[in-house]
Amino acid sequence: MIYMEIIMLDGKIENFINSLDKITFGKVFNIIDLLEDFGYQLRMPYCKKISKNIFELRIRGKIEVRLFYIFNKGNAIIVHGFVKKTEKIPKHELKTTLNKIKKLDLT
Repeated sequence: MIYMEIIMLDGKIENFINSLDKITFGKVFNIIDLLEDFGYQLRMPYCKKISKNIFELRIRGKIEVRLFYIFNKGNAIIVHGFVKKTEKIPKHELKTTLNKIKKLDLT
């Protein structure tokens, strides 16, 4: 088992997670724990590669939640989260994620 530190990019992500109902909130933290334990090795149905360096944590249930994250220096950085209401990832959610990643200084 790998131990990977999970970093929430900003308070908006924590606020988003805290705003979820109790059951969904618990599922989110169970999946985040899996990412912490398995890191790069975590696969479907828990995560999915979205682009070259962007991944999504997939929280399934009555409420579908997605958390976009990247890997950097042995850590996973959760960049953005949203409630998924459509089959495809909304373009504005991906654009928001890309803008947040561009603002990071990952050197």
